[in-house]
Amino acid sequence: MPVKTSYRENISIALQSIAGNRLRTSLTALIIAIGIMALVSILTAIEGIRQFTNDAFADLGANSFTIQNRGEGLNFGNGGHRKMYPPITYDQADRFKKTFKLPVIIAVNIDVTGTAVAKFGSEKTNQNISISGSNENYLATSGKKLSFGRNFSTSELEHGSNVVLIGDEIKQKLFKHSDPVNQNVFIGGNKYKIVGVIASKGSSSFGGDKFCIIPILKAKQIDTNRNASYTVTVKVKGPGALDATIGEATSLFRNVRSLNVASQDNFEISRSDSIQKELSGQLAGITAGGFAISIITLIGAAIGLMNIMLVSVTERTREIGVRKAIGATPAVIRKQFLIEAIVICLIGGAAGIVLGMAAGNVIAVQISGTFAVPWGWLIFAVVLCTFIGLISGYYPAKKAAKLDPVEALRYE
Repeated sequence: MPVKTSYRENISIALQSIAGNRLRTSLTALIIAIGIMALVSILTAIEGIRQFTNDAFADLGANSFTIQNRGEGLNFGNGGHRKMYPPITYDQADRFKKTFKLPVIIAVNIDVTGTAVAKFGSEKTNQNISISGSNENYLATSGKKLSFGRNFSTSELEHGSNVVLIGDEIKQKLFKHSDPVNQNVFIGGNKYKIVGVIASKGSSSFGGDKFCIIPILKAKQIDTNRNASYTVTVKVKGPGALDATIGEATSLFRNVRSLNVASQDNFEISRSDSIQKELSGQLAGITAGGFAISIITLIGAAIGLMNIMLVSVTERTREIGVRKAIGATPAVIRKQFLIEAIVICLIGGAAGIVLGMAAGNVIAVQISGTFAVPWGWLIFAVVLCTFIGLISGYYPAKKAAKLDPVEALRYE
């Protein structure tokens, strides 16, 4: 009479077989784990970076744009160089700010240096502090907020006073247990009074919190670059008004730059969401490449698993003969070996998921990403392990099911 075996019994038999061949099972599961780890680690790191870029642009949203003299995108066809136009002068940027009539928030900015040192008493930072100049609208257009102090006053902006807003990392380095507001600090050879501390955005902030902002006129005074180019950031009330505002801004800035009707624009307008889309597109390419590499690894793992399962069938020929002799059907035998292959894959997959999550998040955090749990890809990894087990175990299971019980019992 045929023997009916439940899935629970088949799983139990598979686990007993796995326990009896620990070395072989461990090596097989390790192959699967390496493939799954490669897949999960790459995708986890990319997910962390994607969350980082989303957070970095979250406060700006899709309702701001920047006018500058160079393109934002990478130009691979021109030696990697971006398009460059004549510098935007302070007078041009200021004239645009004063004459633009639409209800927007406008900040005029300039980068002075990225290699300054900040000092307070005996404490000092590394030579990696960036100094930028801006006006009263810097916080509103950059999506940053103050944790201590205040913004620049109108008088300080008009006179280019020696006042500064510092990033949280400077505060943590120089003022560990004291209030930095109204303290005097040396930054890049100049003495400034701290009027405010910008709240930390951690890994969601490009360049971290190692920066300071001074009044735009003060930046103009200390900037040694004669060809310095200013940028203008415009924030509108909502995404729906963005296209119309960009059109008005383009028209006005052409007038500011004294361009005639036949001349092409000699400046670039970059939308905040376009930069995010470009980064997302590049991440999609990296994801595809990482996925392809991982699949190739898993194909090798599947071949290795199939080979080991065939060896297992050969070693357990007498066992198969005994089971058939007491009534096990070919379907039961086939199911047993398929479940065994799937269980081995899932064991390897579980180890690969844990290791991949750890490795991927370490990579993401190291490159300023955020901790991420890509649930969709983890579910996909489990399904993929099950599929690999089915594919790799099908031929060995079919071979075991077709064994003649008499010949199997005689096998030595």
